[in-house]
Amino acid sequence: MIEEAIKLAIIDEFTLYRKLLKGYLSEQENISITTHTSDPFELLNRLKHFPTDILLSDILIANVNIIDVLKTIQTRYPEIRIIILSTCTDPKVISNLLDLGIHGYISKSDEPEELHQAIMTVAGNRIYRNKLFTEALYYNKQYSIKLGINGFPASLNEREKKILQLLWEEKSNKEIADQLFLSVRSIEKIRQDMKDKLGLKSTVGLLKYGITNRIIESANLTV
Repeated sequence: MIEEAIKLAIIDEFTLYRKLLKGYLSEQENISITTHTSDPFELLNRLKHFPTDILLSDILIANVNIIDVLKTIQTRYPEIRIIILSTCTDPKVISNLLDLGIHGYISKSDEPEELHQAIMTVAGNRIYRNKLFTEALYYNKQYSIKLGINGFPASLNEREKKILQLLWEEKSNKEIADQLFLSVRSIEKIRQDMKDKLGLKSTVGLLKYGITNRIIESANLTV
């Protein structure tokens, strides 16, 4: 259960939309809007002064390469989790964004309640895996895997494969640790070692690897 207010920032090109979104979210329990703007440079400046847990960002902003902006935010503020909120539902575009390590992708045509659910899920340090997100994971089954030593793809051992399956089932580090009789710190280290071994940067990257290599079982699309 989330006790402290979730500190939320919004970047979107349209002022009316931003203000309506701010109004809706401000009415929700445990959510506080730290800033909202259409200007990425203003956003970066404000993030220096206003601690933020989650950023809601569109990817279609005139004259702005939002991907570069998001990369800058991830470098400067790695603790900020990113949810994309956009009219674009192209699975190729979403698939590319997943490689950045975003925590959720919501269509602007979705119901407000889904956005609220996504925020609460991501605030709990989990990925919000709706249908759009999961379809994007499946989009490119030829997802390129970094090659290991001798030119052969790096592979996971049985324990790592089990952890990957449990991650797909949205188990927390604590739940995984209990099931495998390991400490939470050990699970955290193994997850990082898996990313390093495969040349991946995020949990989403691990999930894509698991799907592509048929490690993840019962990987059905979620609704």
